[in-house]
Amino acid sequence: MKVIILAGGLGTRISEETGDKPKPMVEINGKPILWHLMSIFAEQGFTDFVVAKGYKGEVISDWISSSDNGIPGSWTVTALETGLETQTAGRIRQCMSLIGEERVMVTYGDGLANLKVQQLIEFHDSQGTLATVTAVHPPARFGYLEFSGGLVRKFGEKNQADAGWINGGFFVLEPSVMDLIDDDFQPFETSTLPELTNQLQLSAFRHEGFWQPMDTLREKNDLEKLGKNNPAPWLTF
Repeated sequence: MKVIILAGGLGTRISEETGDKPKPMVEINGKPILWHLMSIFAEQGFTDFVVAKGYKGEVISDWISSSDNGIPGSWTVTALETGLETQTAGRIRQCMSLIGEERVMVTYGDGLANLKVQQLIEFHDSQGTLATVTAVHPPARFGYLEFSGGLVRKFGEKNQADAGWINGGFFVLEPSVMDLIDDDFQPFETSTLPELTNQLQLSAFRHEGFWQPMDTLREKNDLEKLGKNNPAPWLTF
């Protein structure tokens, strides 16, 4: 099964790193986060990738074609130019058109998780829906307060598991999902996913393990610290 990686966004919230490269090319311990993301799938036997390019896509192409990129010969990596202004659903549609009538996995190019990919696929099969999204707990970023009147009674870090569930960005999509995407300018999150929900065709696979996005410089630095572990937490399946 092929893996589509959405790598065309501007990365404005981590602009300190994205002036000269797209967000998925921001390095974590000397390797682009794109490489770390592909490693999650490759370690579990999924080594065929289609990378949807947009903003500064030539940087991705140059990296893929370089001799010292660290990409093993067993991986197949195809870079597809999907357009600077194309939205996420449009990028997915273009990639699915290239791949053909096959089920695919899709993820964003800026988040890492120790997702058990085969379990995600088996869950998707058991649900019988057109699409499955991986649900994760958001990281606890802020101090947690309990107070009574004007006095703080408890101060500490909010438990991540108490923060509900959000879209973790790892999907399984059947080929007919492409029929719900009309053009390049549809955001997947606000058009396709709500439509799948309305049709009762979107399932949620709950991932309780490690998950961390890279939206800010602080989160990038956090991932660099975590990545010094052997194995990195996103490779502890």
